[in-house]
Amino acid sequence: MRSFGKTPVRAILAEGLGTFILVFAGVGAVMVNDLSAGAVTHLGISLVFGAVVAALIYTLGHLSGAHFNPAVTLSFWGGGFIRRERAIVYVVAQCLGACLASLLLRAALGAIGNQGATLPKNDQWAQALLLETILTFILMLVIYGSAVDRRAPAGWGGLAIGLTVAVEACAMGPITGASMNPARSLGPALAAGLWQHHWVYWLAPILGAQLALVVYRYLGNGFDFPTESSSQNQGAEP
Repeated sequence: MRSFGKTPVRAILAEGLGTFILVFAGVGAVMVNDLSAGAVTHLGISLVFGAVVAALIYTLGHLSGAHFNPAVTLSFWGGGFIRRERAIVYVVAQCLGACLASLLLRAALGAIGNQGATLPKNDQWAQALLLETILTFILMLVIYGSAVDRRAPAGWGGLAIGLTVAVEACAMGPITGASMNPARSLGPALAAGLWQHHWVYWLAPILGAQLALVVYRYLGNGFDFPTESSSQNQGAEP
């Protein structure tokens, strides 16, 4: 099996491809909504994001773990569930996939809708920082409880996570963009050249995801999660 260090190349490609599809579908819906004078609607955009996340988890989760989000990857690394090397190459792949998707969307649809960039409403960066932290905390808590902890009911994680993304995007999208994902924000920012308060969309998701790790470790009483080494010993990939 080809690998980058100890990380299989197919896992890296799955992370890049998954993030590409997530951004292409979700951000594409934002841009098409602007292009079509609101035909997709805010609710429709939220459902697209949630649905594509759920679909990708079921499609690629067994190949890479279906992170598609640097905040998720860094939370797993912070918990000691994946090695630093895998975390680094995953984050790079996710960012490249997101940037490629956004650049292709700009080429296909033009310079519309700020390329789907996430910006704090009325430049209220402190509000966005707080809300994005809470949103990502909730999302990561659902990830740990429904898809990571092996005591959870099997097969429902993708649906639970997708619904969480959709609900949070619907509730807070008009205020912060409901990114919860640094790569999702990076791609459109690059394509549009809009970097105002971009740091918020890195700091808040990473902080929220790390907080979720601490809280779920307490709630789950040392929850049952296979480390990368134990998964490899069993012939599986995290």
